[in-house]
Amino acid sequence: MTDHHKTNLMTLTRYVLEEQRQHPDATGDLTIAMNSVQVGCKFVEACVRKARLINLVGLAGNTNVQGEDQKKLDVLSNEMFVNALKASGKFSFMVSEEVDDIVVVPEELRGKYCITFDPLDGSSNIDAGVNVGTIFGIWRLPSGPRATVDEILVPGSEIIAGGYCMYGSSCNLVLTFGGARVEGFTLDPALGEFILTHPDIRIPPRGKIYSVNEGNSLYWDDATRAYFDSVKFPPPDSGRKPYSARYIGSMVADVHRTLLYGGVFAYPSDRKSRSGKLRILYESFPMAFITEQAGGS
Repeated sequence: MTDHHKTNLMTLTRYVLEEQRQHPDATGDLTIAMNSVQVGCKFVEACVRKARLINLVGLAGNTNVQGEDQKKLDVLSNEMFVNALKASGKFSFMVSEEVDDIVVVPEELRGKYCITFDPLDGSSNIDAGVNVGTIFGIWRLPSGPRATVDEILVPGSEIIAGGYCMYGSSCNLVLTFGGARVEGFTLDPALGEFILTHPDIRIPPRGKIYSVNEGNSLYWDDATRAYFDSVKFPPPDSGRKPYSARYIGSMVADVHRTLLYGGVFAYPSDRKSRSGKLRILYESFPMAFITEQAGGS
């Protein structure tokens, strides 16, 4: 007899459609928007897999808006996402780490959403085969397709969807629409579909791993240094064990581990980078949204 539970697959597309059915007033626009996001993720995943074979490693000879050297795969990933999102007809504006200015979608293709994204976070690790990923956040525009650029200046708390896709030993897409629910999907290469493998992700109430670049500890302020000393060297009479250090250097990978195992992820500001190095629009807002919905803070 066929095992019904192994054939009744919850794909990402099916999940989004079922979420849509929970809201009778839904138009299906967010469903189509999410489909364009997953197309971009599948394309980038395929390129990451064969980056060395088709010479997508190394520098492209440009720098991005952050002043970082762009990798060849940075440029290709950004172009793929911009084209896929634009073609969906559901976005009016896009903000990408790899583009200096806001990407304004042609009037005939505009929709009611704005998206911010880092098409390939951690790309400096590509040549070493370390996990990299895509981070994205989606906002609803008050005036829909007729919105002006000024309307995208909204608080991060108004985000309606956030997620990331991690490219490593497997391709994992983690997504939330709010409602204290975070779902994790894994790409099945044979089917070409993201399958629900981590339903209702909840961060453990207490972890045992801290993730921070301690190479910058010389530049930390006293409060930051004292906090990490407290997790590494708890008082002997506290009964607490010291946390273990795990730091990959790719935000998607470090946050993914923290979601599953608990603990602390931080990239604090310091004397060298007084405003910190995480980008608030396409890294901090989406990741904070995911973390809060999974029970973290």
